[in-house]
Amino acid sequence: MTEPSIDAENGTGADTVRTAETMFDIVQRLVDDDGASLAELASELDYAKSTVHRHLHTLEELGYVVHRDDGYHVGLRFLEVGVTARSSYRGYDLVRRKVEEIAEVTGERAQFFVEEHGKVVYLSRAVGNQAVRTDPGIGSRIPLYAASAGKAILAELPEPELSDMFERMSFDPVTEHTITDPEELRAEIEAGRERGYYFNREESLRGTHAVGVAICGPDGDVIGGISVTGPSHRLNGERLESDLPDLLLGAANELELNIAHS
Repeated sequence: MTEPSIDAENGTGADTVRTAETMFDIVQRLVDDDGASLAELASELDYAKSTVHRHLHTLEELGYVVHRDDGYHVGLRFLEVGVTARSSYRGYDLVRRKVEEIAEVTGERAQFFVEEHGKVVYLSRAVGNQAVRTDPGIGSRIPLYAASAGKAILAELPEPELSDMFERMSFDPVTEHTITDPEELRAEIEAGRERGYYFNREESLRGTHAVGVAICGPDGDVIGGISVTGPSHRLNGERLESDLPDLLLGAANELELNIAHS
């Protein structure tokens, strides 16, 4: 692999963007593999060991990577960054408490998502006493079109922004039930706008259903989406199509009022 060129005058890499990409490739691999050795990183990423070592040394010096007996791991400095990023969302503490309340009342898993770079990101979640623990965890991302709360977020976007989002989405299937036809998704979004809530029927994970609603700010901009997920045999019929939507719509209304006056 070609090394980034060095600017003789100021001693910095001329291709600083590529250098940053290399560093984040290494970090992401450490996240995906739950740690790795120098040799494993160099082999998996097809980088020279010397390149990987320089980046690891820099990351370790800055506190973003730690070296243990079994290899390198991401450091807790990232926790500080993540907590700061999460707390920057307006009303996060109010939403977190409401998510916990919904999980306790329903006995299922409740979660709050926000949109970032065309995907929904898990920002908060709680599990009730019957909940299935099948989600990938806080900070994980799934396509907007494969999540009930993702569809709710899409539905709140202004038309130009929605059209632009559709153009940028790849519509790759997550399961065999994922909606990958843009026109079909458009129709589902329109149907959801009429009733105020959206469904996910095994579209992001086989054997589970979900229902979600949007949370909007006082100026009408969408903050995120909140949903309840459970086994398809439990979340169906009236519970999926009436009971849980009523609960979520009430929770959304309460949250929006509290956020507006917080």
